[in-house]
Amino acid sequence: MSRVLITEAVSRVGEQLSIAGWVHSRRDHGGLIFIDVRDHTGVLQLVINPEVPEAFKLAEELRDEYVVKVTGVIRERAPELKNDKIPTGGVELAVEGLTILNRAEALPIQPFAEAQANEDLRFKYRYLDLRRPAIQTMLRKRAEMYRRIHEYMDTRDFIEITTPILANSSPEGARDFLIPSRLQEGKFYALPQAPQQFKQLLMVGGVPRYYQLAACFRDEDPRADRLYGEFYQLDLEMSFVEDGEEVRQTVEPLIKQLATDFAGKRLLSEEVPRIPYREAMEKYGSDKPDLRYGMELIELSDVFASSEFSVFKNAITSGGAVKAIRVERGAELSRSQIDKFTEVAKSEGAGGLAYLTYRDGEVQSPIAKFMSEAELSAVRERTGAQDGDAVFFGADTRGVVNAVLGKLRIEFAKHFELRDPNVVALAWIVDFPFYEINESTRKLDFGHNPFSMPKGGMETLENTENKLDIIADQYDMVMNGYEICSGGVRNHNPEVLYKVFGILDFSPEYVEEKFGAMLNAFKFGAPPHAGCAFGIDRILMELMSEDNVREVVAFPKNGSGVDVMMNSPSLVDAHQLKELGL
Repeated sequence: MSRVLITEAVSRVGEQLSIAGWVHSRRDHGGLIFIDVRDHTGVLQLVINPEVPEAFKLAEELRDEYVVKVTGVIRERAPELKNDKIPTGGVELAVEGLTILNRAEALPIQPFAEAQANEDLRFKYRYLDLRRPAIQTMLRKRAEMYRRIHEYMDTRDFIEITTPILANSSPEGARDFLIPSRLQEGKFYALPQAPQQFKQLLMVGGVPRYYQLAACFRDEDPRADRLYGEFYQLDLEMSFVEDGEEVRQTVEPLIKQLATDFAGKRLLSEEVPRIPYREAMEKYGSDKPDLRYGMELIELSDVFASSEFSVFKNAITSGGAVKAIRVERGAELSRSQIDKFTEVAKSEGAGGLAYLTYRDGEVQSPIAKFMSEAELSAVRERTGAQDGDAVFFGADTRGVVNAVLGKLRIEFAKHFELRDPNVVALAWIVDFPFYEINESTRKLDFGHNPFSMPKGGMETLENTENKLDIIADQYDMVMNGYEICSGGVRNHNPEVLYKVFGILDFSPEYVEEKFGAMLNAFKFGAPPHAGCAFGIDRILMELMSEDNVREVVAFPKNGSGVDVMMNSPSLVDAHQLKELGL
């Protein structure tokens, strides 16, 4: 007798069937024993009668999570005993045979309890945690997402190609994971932070369109939206492309389909805006703005250019800025709540948090007395503040002001529940600065990706006096406040590539050592090309309305980057180190 899945049993009343699964619960009613058995499709009630003595005796031994196989006849339950809350609640299996396939000790965690164990304990016993329906659903949704991606890419003439995992170290912006070589003692491989060089070499090799669901490795500190160590991305590249808009238009429908058809959510707008980086920073205080809510940053430097309020005046005279955000219902905030938001502002570099509240037609604030009537009127007019609202200010260098108000914008949206989980807001952030000042070294550094083409090419590199004004042909896609994609038009010209590194005082020899294969390839007829990479884990996290990316992978490491189930990382034997010359 072949085994059937529990959901199949519902439609086979009167048939003799065999099913297998885990004991979900056991109820002994004296004359009868009721067992709920679970497989990956659902739960089915078993009825074991003393008239089947062998099965009844075994049923008395059963405990939660025992693995069993049963045979019997599917029958309808009595009308008063039907359970409309589950798909199988109208039937039951009258057991004729029972086999215990495996026993289970008392579980260290309860996967089906309403209150779950803490993260480390769940991850230590992840094989039990995986039994939870929510995680089973997540694994299936991830597989479905992969299928949809493959179908979309395959029907648009992209060729799926895998690239090496043992690669060379390169400055991608994060720490490499280094792998010592046994055969080449003293030398190291690196796990790829991204398949960047390989996919560009594929373009030189004549591949018209490439993609893969690539494993990437970066030694970065984990956070809620970033896994430690390893993650997956939809990596793609297109040859004979000189404009990033061609790439954006090619991949944008895929993300829309994932949001709507796959996740069942509503797009904020069918038209995905293209927002220049500097505009995003000035308007939202972030290069990954959540567009599901407003609270844009409002420029007020001109309003307070001649102010007697020293905090604002000093910021402006020293070359900084005064900006504000209007928070609807902000007047409802208590003193203690405002204190919490003040701490948020301080964490981003602010000295404090100045604000005005509007109640019953009046302005209430300790700082109102330092402002003229004209300034108060201008603030209200420009921000559009109404009764019940509050206006929060930032006054400092422009960078600090944008960072402070950008962070507050996010925190206010959380507090007032402005982020609709059923809506997906997409945007492309474009025209990133090619160079930036490194906060640690205070020296010029790459702003994003050193392999991107600076707009204007060599002429721009040579003739732009302030290198911070050079714009890269780069673009990010943003979803609900998360960066989900990064891409760019690639620098396929060796001379331009030497130049962009040379501006940072990297010698041609250094460039050749790190990127020799790619540079040499470019000398033999490299087509213009462009591409991007989407963070699969982060997209799935947001589309499934999860708050932590660790919940969308089967075997995550914890918040400290430790696999508590496999005890990794761990010490290795001395002879292994000796073999590697370490």
